[in-house]
Amino acid sequence: MTISYNWLCDYLPVKPAPEELSTILTRIGLEVESLEKFEAIKGSLAGLVIGEVLTAEKHPNADKLKLTTVNTGNGEPLHIVCGAPNVAVGQKVVVAPIGTTIYPAGGEPLTMKKAKIRGEESQGMICAEDEIGLGSSHDGILVLDPSLQPGTPASEIFQPAQDWIYEIGLTPNRMDAMSHIGVARDVCAFLNNLENTHQYQIQLPEIKVLPEAATKLPVSITIENTDACPRYSGISITGIQVAPSPAWLQNKLTAIGVRPINNIVDITNFVLHETGQPLHAFDTAAIKGNAVVVKNLPQNTPFITLDGKERKLDATDLMICNGASEGMCIAGVFGGLHSGVSDSTQNIFLESAFFHAGTIRTTSFRHGLRTDAATRFEKGVDISNVVIALQRAATLICELAGGKAASDITDIYPAVKTKTQVEVTYAYIHKLSGSPYPADKIKNILRHLGFDLLSENETGFRVAVPFSKPDISLPADIVEEIMRIDGLDNIAIPAKVMISPAISAQPDAERVKEKVADYLAANGFHEIFTNSITNSRYFTPEVLEYTVKMMNSLTVELDVMRPSMLETGLESIAHNLNRKNEDLLFFEFGKTYQVQEQRYIENNHLVLYLTGNKTATTWMHPDSVVDFYFLKGFVINILRQLGYSQLQWIEGTDPNLQPAWEIKVKNQVVVTLGGVVPQKLKQFDIKQPVWYATFNWDKILGLLQKSDNFYKEIPRFPAVRRDLALVLDKQVKFAAVETAARSVKSALLQHINLFDIFESEKLGANKKSYAVSFTFLDSQKTLTDKEIDSVMEKLVKTFETQLQAEIRK
Repeated sequence: MTISYNWLCDYLPVKPAPEELSTILTRIGLEVESLEKFEAIKGSLAGLVIGEVLTAEKHPNADKLKLTTVNTGNGEPLHIVCGAPNVAVGQKVVVAPIGTTIYPAGGEPLTMKKAKIRGEESQGMICAEDEIGLGSSHDGILVLDPSLQPGTPASEIFQPAQDWIYEIGLTPNRMDAMSHIGVARDVCAFLNNLENTHQYQIQLPEIKVLPEAATKLPVSITIENTDACPRYSGISITGIQVAPSPAWLQNKLTAIGVRPINNIVDITNFVLHETGQPLHAFDTAAIKGNAVVVKNLPQNTPFITLDGKERKLDATDLMICNGASEGMCIAGVFGGLHSGVSDSTQNIFLESAFFHAGTIRTTSFRHGLRTDAATRFEKGVDISNVVIALQRAATLICELAGGKAASDITDIYPAVKTKTQVEVTYAYIHKLSGSPYPADKIKNILRHLGFDLLSENETGFRVAVPFSKPDISLPADIVEEIMRIDGLDNIAIPAKVMISPAISAQPDAERVKEKVADYLAANGFHEIFTNSITNSRYFTPEVLEYTVKMMNSLTVELDVMRPSMLETGLESIAHNLNRKNEDLLFFEFGKTYQVQEQRYIENNHLVLYLTGNKTATTWMHPDSVVDFYFLKGFVINILRQLGYSQLQWIEGTDPNLQPAWEIKVKNQVVVTLGGVVPQKLKQFDIKQPVWYATFNWDKILGLLQKSDNFYKEIPRFPAVRRDLALVLDKQVKFAAVETAARSVKSALLQHINLFDIFESEKLGANKKSYAVSFTFLDSQKTLTDKEIDSVMEKLVKTFETQLQAEIRK
C-alpha cells in the first residue's frame, strides 16, 4: 500500500515530521517498508535563481553565441556565454550559477563549473525549460514575468511539488488501512492514546451542496442479484468538460504511482485512495433506457473491456447493464470499452456500490483483471461509506469539471446490514496480550477507532464493530486492535520464559530429510521447488477422475493440484533444456494430491530427475550419458543411508515409465523408478532421455527405525565369498534370482551380487548365464566350509526348483 505524506497530513490535526510519522505507522502495525522522497521536478530547482539580463553582445569568436552579464541579486553580475537566439537585455530568466546541478528532461544531471567557451569565460548558464525539467521546449531560454526580483530562488516561483512516499507492508486483513483516511484514523487514535486526550480528530473533507442542472437526467437503478450487490447508489451529472486535472490533483496521484488520465477518471481514483471506496463513471449516452441494472448475463456472453479485448463472461460474473440488458461494466472489476468516459463526454452517471468480496475475487482471477477496485472489493469495503464517497466525488466533479447534479442520489439498499457485535472480558485481554491495560485506556482506544460501546460491567464489555473493519469478529481481534494502537513496541518482553522441554518424535522427519538432501547435493544434484498447482492437460481422463480440481483457478494453465510429481519436474527440465542447460541432476521434496471417496489425500514424496551426461565432458572423460543403472545406484544408496538393505525388486506398471520398476521394503512399495516414455517427453518438447524415481516419503518414514543412527562395529571375523554360474531363460531378471536367494532365509548370507552376464548359442536357445557371488559372514565366529556348503546346497536347490536353473560346472 502506497501512502503520500502530504496527502495523509490533509486529514491530520497535526503534522508530524516524515520520519516521526514513519515510526508511528510501524508502531501501530502498518509496517513502513520504505520511505522515499518524491519530486515532481527532479532536484526541485535547488540552486536555480531568477536573474536579469543586463547586457547581451555578440561573441567575438562565434556567430551563434552571445556574451551576457546577468544580475542574480548577489554582488557582481555573472558573465555567461549563451547560445539561445531569444536572449535580450532586460529579460528575467532562470540562471544556474556555478555549483548548481540541473536535471534536464530525459538527460543526465549536469553540475555547473567555471568554463571557457570559445575563449570567453562563462560563470553559469541561462536555462531553457527542458534543461531544468520544467517542460520539453528547447526553442530558447525561459523568459519570465518582468516584475520578478533578481536573486529570488526559482523554487519559490515555480513551487515544484515535493512529498514523502511510504510503502506499507499491509497484511491482507487490514482493508481499513487501504486508504489515506483509514490510515489517518489509526494515527489519530494512536496520538490520543499516547497523550491520553481526545483532541486529535480526523479532518474529513467537506461535502458541499451540489449545483443543480436546469434539465434533469434521472437514471433508474435495479438490483437483480442482491446477494452479490447488497447496496448500489448513483447520481447523474451533466454539463461536464473532460480535460486534464489541475496540478494539485495530478501531483497527488503521480506521487503514489497512479497515472493521471483526465479530470473525471482522476477524481474517481483520488476518492478511491482517499476513502477506500471504488467508483465508476459511465457516459450517460451509453445507458440505454436511462436505466442501470445489476445482474448476471448468460454463460459465454461476449463483452469488450476498456483494454479493447473481448472476454467471454461466466454466468456468475456480476455485470452492470443498461436498460437493454447490454453489459457496460464487469461489476467492481473493469469497465467496458463503449460506456467509459471519453474526451467528448458531457453527461455522466457516477456509480458507488458494495459488491460481495468472493464474487469479485472469483471474477477478477477468472479474467486476469487485477485492478485497484477489485483489490478493495475482494477484501471488503465499508458498506456505510458508499454514499459518502459518492457525494465526495460528485462535489469534486462539479468543482473541477464544471458539472451540475441532474438527479438526486439514488441509493438502493434493500437489506440494511447490521454491525457485528463482539463481547470480550478484561481477563481475556490480559491473558492474550500479557499486558494489564486499564479499562479506560481500552475503551478510549476502541472509541477512537470507531467502535460503539454497547454495554459493560466489571468483567468486560460488548462493542459494535465499525463497517470499515469487516475482518473483526472475535475477541482476539479486539485484543489485536488494542495492542496495535497502544504500540506493538510497548509489549513487555519478560525476563524469563517458562517452557516445557520438547521431546521430538523418532524418527526426526526433518533430520532424515536433511540427511538425504545433503547426500544428493554432495553428489551433484540440485534441489528444485515446483508448483503444486499444474495443468490438467498433462493427464489422462482416468487420472483426472481422482484429481483435485481448483474451484478458483489462477489461470487456465493452473487448474488442478498435481496428482504426480513427474509433470512439474519435466516442466523444470524443459525450461533448462531450452536455455542450453542439458546435463541435469535434480531432486525435489513435494506433495501430490488426490480425491478418494470424497476425501482429500496428500502424499509426501522425494523425487529424482536425471538427464544428459553424468559429468561434464573433458579430454579425460568423454560423454557418458545417465542411464537406468546410474539412477538405480543413487536410489539404492539413499535407501541404504536410511537403513534399508533387504530390498525386493518387482516390475512396475506405471504407464509413464519404461522400463518401470518398483522396490518393496517389508512388502510395501517405497520407490518407483524407470525411464520416462517418449509420449510423455513429447508433451514437454523434451528430445533427450529422462530417468525418474519417486520415493513414497510417508512410507519411508513409517518404516524407518526408531533411531536414524545405523553405525555398527566392524566384524572381527572374515567374510567368505562363493560364486555360482546359473544358466536361465532369457526372460528371467536378476531380481528373481535375488528374491529366490533371500527366500532361503539364512542369517549367514550377507550380500548377493551379479558380476557377469554371458549369452551364447552354446548355452541353448533363449538361454543366458548369470555369474553371481554370495558373501557369508558370522559376527560371532569364523565360518567353516561345512556351514557354507550347507547354505550353498540350499541355494542351488532353490534356483533349480523356482527358476529351473542349471548350474554351470
